[in-house]
Amino acid sequence: MLEAAEIEQTTTKAEYVEALEKLRIDLLNAQFDLANADFSVVILLGGDDRPACGAALKAMHEWMDQRHLETHALGPPTEEERELPPFWRFWHRLPRKGRIGVFVNGWVQSLIRDALDGDLDDDGIARRNANIQQFEEDLAHDGTLILKYWFHLSKKGLQKRLKKAKKHPEKIWWVDEQDRLIYERYDEALPIAERVLRKTSSGAAQWNIIPSENPYYCHLTFARSLHDRLIHRLAEAPAPAAPLLPAIVSTGTERRTVLDEVDLSKSLAKEDYDKQRKRLQADLSRLSREAFEQRVSSVLVFEGWDAAGKGGVIRRLTWPIDARLFQVVPVAAPTEEEKAHHYLWRFWRQLPSAGHHTIFDRSWYGRVLVERVEGFAREDEWRRAYREINDFEVQLASSGMVVLKFWLHIDPEEQRRRFQVREKTAFKKYKITDEDYRNRDKWDAYVAAIDEMVTRTSTDYAPWHVVPANDKRHARIKVLKTYVKALKKRL
Repeated sequence: MLEAAEIEQTTTKAEYVEALEKLRIDLLNAQFDLANADFSVVILLGGDDRPACGAALKAMHEWMDQRHLETHALGPPTEEERELPPFWRFWHRLPRKGRIGVFVNGWVQSLIRDALDGDLDDDGIARRNANIQQFEEDLAHDGTLILKYWFHLSKKGLQKRLKKAKKHPEKIWWVDEQDRLIYERYDEALPIAERVLRKTSSGAAQWNIIPSENPYYCHLTFARSLHDRLIHRLAEAPAPAAPLLPAIVSTGTERRTVLDEVDLSKSLAKEDYDKQRKRLQADLSRLSREAFEQRVSSVLVFEGWDAAGKGGVIRRLTWPIDARLFQVVPVAAPTEEEKAHHYLWRFWRQLPSAGHHTIFDRSWYGRVLVERVEGFAREDEWRRAYREINDFEVQLASSGMVVLKFWLHIDPEEQRRRFQVREKTAFKKYKITDEDYRNRDKWDAYVAAIDEMVTRTSTDYAPWHVVPANDKRHARIKVLKTYVKALKKRL
């Protein structure tokens, strides 16, 4: 793959200047057209030729409007980044629709560096390759145009540059110790780079290998590729294709769901409730302090029917935890800024730092519940979301987080009774809207969506707990017990 890029390619300065004059105007016009388009552009710059990579970035800032270029030059992960899933630092830097995000030393370069330093064995490299493929596939299905450029210089070419720098240091100031280190480890790094480039080059995100020994050829090739891909996408803007998961097949008779198996008659007397609550909250207080000391984070998801009691459960859960150590995230309809990104973007940005707890009151499961039932997401989008969500959650769990998901289940009669109580209670009136009543008309559609959601996304690393919640006391104790048990196991 890289050997082909060592064939000598030549462009003269005159050819470069002549071709670039029109290309710069076309690139700028394409950038302005992109501002009104319904997709973003992610550009990944990497390679074994660091000066060429930096020169390409500098050229982009000369050719295009810098105000609409978001550049992220990433080095080794910070202490905060090392305590979060590896892709957190890329997700929360993604550009919104209509903009270009440029990543220097991004997710692929990071993998090669970790492999070269011995931080990843063969299995680790394979897993990270799979994560990269999944990450790029998710972005591409969401409409993102991904452009990846690898600037390649042969070992002989690098040796020549280093010798020149030694003789004329004032003329080649961009060559530094890192370039000398690349040369020293070139034979060791090249097979790793070859393996990673092959594995992470796909139809949605192919690598463009650019020979960089001749700077005029290198810059012109980069500019033409950037222009052609932008123009092609702006002209067609195709709807992203999506692999459909096989539907759960009906047997021809009415199918029982996971909700049909829930015993809603379960209840707890007040005396027993108070006794268990105090003991469990004391355990949780102690365990939360230990989790902070051991830097173990938790992500808890609460979904459920309207008026199922999520707020009451969350209050009992957070009461014994130091308020500095948890955050409750109420999830409503996405803002305009959130809609301009992949739907998971806003959740990646809310992940807890080490030793903290993030509690989502509603969550990313809106994609396969409300958005599915109400028609806010296309069928290919919500069907694809099961895989995207499982991949997201496995990354959380693999980074050491406790991940628990609760569905609070009540029956339609109990929901109606609670609606009526809310209407008559001054401080609860704000909780009831006409939409809550309209949603009752789609109860069966939501049951089908919930059943498929739990079936497809309940895993060993992020299990669903369907909680009988007709009796609020029973539901609160069930959630407290589940979380205390999970924390004890993790610690």
